[in-house]
Amino acid sequence: MAKTGVFDTHPAMVARAKELKKELQRLVKSIVDEDGLLFSLGDVDGAKEVLSCLKQLKVEGSSLCLKLKDGSDSLGFPEEFCCPISKKLMFDPVIVSTGQTYDRPFIQRWLKSGNRTCPKSQQVLSHTILTPNHLIRDMILQWCKNHGVEVPDTLQYSEEGVTEPDRHRFVYLLEKMSSSLLDQKEAAKEMRLLTKRTPSFRALFGESVDSIPQLLNPLSQIKSRNEVHPDLQEDLITTVLNLSIHDNNKKLVAETPMVIPLLLDALRSGTVQTRSNAAAALFTLSALDSNKELIGKSGALKPLVDLLEDGHPLAMKDVASAIFNLCILHENKMRAVRSGAVRVILEKIKNRVHVDELLAILAMLSTNQMAIEELGELGGVQCLLSIIRESSCARNKENCIATLHTICFSDRTKWREMREEENTYGTISQVAHNGTSRAKRKASGILERLNRAVNLIHTA
Repeated sequence: MAKTGVFDTHPAMVARAKELKKELQRLVKSIVDEDGLLFSLGDVDGAKEVLSCLKQLKVEGSSLCLKLKDGSDSLGFPEEFCCPISKKLMFDPVIVSTGQTYDRPFIQRWLKSGNRTCPKSQQVLSHTILTPNHLIRDMILQWCKNHGVEVPDTLQYSEEGVTEPDRHRFVYLLEKMSSSLLDQKEAAKEMRLLTKRTPSFRALFGESVDSIPQLLNPLSQIKSRNEVHPDLQEDLITTVLNLSIHDNNKKLVAETPMVIPLLLDALRSGTVQTRSNAAAALFTLSALDSNKELIGKSGALKPLVDLLEDGHPLAMKDVASAIFNLCILHENKMRAVRSGAVRVILEKIKNRVHVDELLAILAMLSTNQMAIEELGELGGVQCLLSIIRESSCARNKENCIATLHTICFSDRTKWREMREEENTYGTISQVAHNGTSRAKRKASGILERLNRAVNLIHTA
């Protein structure tokens, strides 16, 4: 016997579903009847659109959510069973810190949008932990049973608000990653869009350790770089970037063995967009200290520095952000210096390219003795002093003077350059009077050291 559902008691939905199915049949017939690849792409897009409409209609029908078996149109749910946000019956009631109860997917969306108040009471939430309300859930299930109400399967949400159709689509797309190149490309493009627009799809990857290997199967099976299809690589690497944005995925993504090597391959040989997105993925993953160490040990800093040296405008900011984040870890500073970061960064700064970001990295690297020696050999002192004279940015001046402070206390051979600059322009004194609090301290330290050196010479 055919299963009855909400559509059976809503003629408008039934009529709309019939129209969509009829249109879908027409489009599919048009595609199938044509020989080879002669079918119209418009028909394909139309079929996709109709399928999307059918899916949405199904969800909307299910969101009416429950049907009384006696055929009544009035469901009459008790008010306390309905979510204050969606106004619909709750499937997964949870309690927020104010004591109010909401359906989990709707309050999660509220919180993910940056809200930190209770939608109903407008009180500020002391925390964002969601506690299951088992009492209300049991009462809802009992009420449904007593009133002959059917709970549909299509709107059973996971913790991130994923519906079962979403989950089926997710599994289907992963399966296509082991199919033909055409299937892989189509699935990769759709997965890229879904993980960009829908946080719940990012969360799905955290439910199985096999999901990410399945996603990257097309790239892991390639034996040489010449076999990599640029569009496919870009879509998959961008999907990894989208996944890494989700906080709960950062550890899982970085610790999946194939991920970082594939990101490094993309850094070395992908399109400019792919290389940029690979760098951005390393940046977001490096938010975790454990990932900083893992990425640094993998050899990521050398290809990042190489990409920085290439200097493509599209990639520069992502690369600089990744290098900065990684070099917060002491061990990675040495790796960056050995990879040629000081020379490359200084060249870019001299050419006034992305000065803000690169000065911040240079100031961080200047705690490394090898970096200080390189700066001295490559004319770093004069470059930094010229930035201080020209720049109106307090943060840039602070980073310059902090780096010069380290040079001053590590390399006596540079004192003469700094004294001549001070005598001619008063550059360091100006920072000591007008800089940020940190810049004032560093500038004063340099002046004190230079004055002490002069006094010692006179005394001698």
